[in-house]
Amino acid sequence: MKFNFGVDYYPEHWPRERWERDIELMKEADINIVRLAEFAWCLLEPERENFDFSWLDEALELLQAAGIRAVLGTPTASPPPWVMAEIPDAFAVSALGRQRSYGGRRGYCPNHAGFLEHCRRITRAMAGHYAEHPNVIGWQIDNEFSVSCYCPTCRISFQDWLREKYGGLEALNEAWGSVFWGHVYSAWEQIPVPFDLGVHPTYGSSPGLELDYRRFLSDTIVAFQKNQAEILRRLCPGHFITHNSGFGFKDVDFRKLSKDLDFVSLDYYDRIFDNLSMDVQPEIAGFTYDFVRGFKKRGFWLTELQGGPSGWKTISTTPRPGEMRLWTYQAIAHGAESIIYFRWRTACFGHEQYWHGVLDHHGEPRRRYDEIRATGQEIRRLAPRLEALEEVKAEAALIVSYDALFAFQDQPNQPDFTYFTYMKRWYAALFNQNIRVDVIPPDAPLDGYRLVLAPALYVLAERDAAELRRFVEAGGLLLVTARTGVKDTCNRVVDRPLPGLLAELCGAEVDEYEPLPTGVSVGLDMRLPGMSAAAESEGAAAHLWCDILEPRGGGTVATYREQFYAGRAAAVLNRAGKGQVLYLGTLGDEALRSMVTAWLVKTAGLSPAGRVRLLPAGVEAVERLQEKRTLTFILNHTDRTQTVELTGPCRDIVTGEVSEASLNLKAKDVAILEKMEE
Repeated sequence: MKFNFGVDYYPEHWPRERWERDIELMKEADINIVRLAEFAWCLLEPERENFDFSWLDEALELLQAAGIRAVLGTPTASPPPWVMAEIPDAFAVSALGRQRSYGGRRGYCPNHAGFLEHCRRITRAMAGHYAEHPNVIGWQIDNEFSVSCYCPTCRISFQDWLREKYGGLEALNEAWGSVFWGHVYSAWEQIPVPFDLGVHPTYGSSPGLELDYRRFLSDTIVAFQKNQAEILRRLCPGHFITHNSGFGFKDVDFRKLSKDLDFVSLDYYDRIFDNLSMDVQPEIAGFTYDFVRGFKKRGFWLTELQGGPSGWKTISTTPRPGEMRLWTYQAIAHGAESIIYFRWRTACFGHEQYWHGVLDHHGEPRRRYDEIRATGQEIRRLAPRLEALEEVKAEAALIVSYDALFAFQDQPNQPDFTYFTYMKRWYAALFNQNIRVDVIPPDAPLDGYRLVLAPALYVLAERDAAELRRFVEAGGLLLVTARTGVKDTCNRVVDRPLPGLLAELCGAEVDEYEPLPTGVSVGLDMRLPGMSAAAESEGAAAHLWCDILEPRGGGTVATYREQFYAGRAAAVLNRAGKGQVLYLGTLGDEALRSMVTAWLVKTAGLSPAGRVRLLPAGVEAVERLQEKRTLTFILNHTDRTQTVELTGPCRDIVTGEVSEASLNLKAKDVAILEKMEE
């Protein structure tokens, strides 16, 4: 696929006489693709069955003349007022039982039959009109799916979903443990939606009901997308179909959602308005890209990359000089096949008038545009080397579970524990050692990995436990942490010593546990095989959670220093078959994760990525393959020049310069290295 470099463009926001100037500036920046129309339903169908594509046709004609192709968005994220006025019961209802009113976006119930028919109509009309358009190459369905609706329609749909899943009420009552509080259901119509979800524990619903409702809402969005995908497949067989995943991922199982797509797309902002910081976290971007790359085990599109300071009511810090170029190459290094910046020009009105784009409100080129233009010209020159890049097989994997995510959202166990944040921190511990990581689901095959991390795998299926056992017995190294194996797939706590299905494999049982108050730590004495006691124990401490372990065949490698469990096991290492498993009985902090991952990497025999001997902190190396030639992306995320020691002579394909033993890389700069002998 041709590498695409583009912007999100909203010509409907600007006078017609401005369009030629916009396109001229795009062409100067080597932009070859735009995304259009995902919020333009009110203009495309101002009245029922009264379609007006003239303005979009004209914009596409101008873009085509400039050699800029288009991806169209189905505009269903933001229906026009007349649609919702026709079906006022289609507004979503919150978990508190309050119906939304018109305004904002995604205010609809995704199960409402009337709304679904409106969506099918506009999708059919757009697809039919643009199926043969020479400048339209694909479709984005809707925009940044999320879901939260508890309306009567959803309740009926949920009951139908449960009927299909369980077959009978006896099975459902058993799975949920409905006998608790006397909630045994005798008719499907009695089953509620969990209105008080996450509000107050006294009024909380059954954990089984809450987990199933989250699964149901996620499946609802999968079905909502499929509704449009089937129309587009039928009417536009030559076009691709994608969806731009938002940066939350918290209420839709995007792995399931991706099955109906040709490839996954992503919107990502390093400097975001609710985290007003002068720093960015490249490891979080790496996690996000690798997470998305794992949905379909192939490259992805970046449909929104930050083009300026972002903000709704408050505004983020602005991208520093060189950062947008750096972010572009980091995304490419992690699998992005197309880069599209959000947005072309900052809107002067509406909710996102402070969500800045490549151009500011005045529309005149300034620093950010100049950086995008220089990057576009550079990418055009490098395009033959950036297309059809293949992954270098990772030897480490991080298991991330949507069932665990959904279950922890209702029962975080410790007030300040957040599952996704915890996953990102384990990823960061490996990222900081320059270890390539695949982010995979619990049911993924583990062949080919040397190291697998399964932190806080709270909900554990028997088949997934069996695969972890097979992996270890075949010679793999596995990390398991506290809050693993606690629940079965019905969200019931297992009736066996924790970590439940993995207790025998871990060679340990949890005798007792306690959450720690935020800010309270318990010191650890740690001694991992092959590492000095001083190196290990310095600063080692338990945070947030303590499992008091009883070894059952495994060896104690860490003990608590304080509390009534001083001297008791905090971590146990066990051998099983040809492999080993480390059970870490605390959620820990950065120092502990760094210590443990250093040992895991050494024990698993993993090598850092890239053509480097020494990689300074804040510098990332990522390897990609092109026609069996290895390219190493070196990304300096710091604010100063860094020296990278190389394993041998390399040529930077960006500059053409050859470095023998070391490379000096300026702040926010990028090098793409290939070995001279290759």
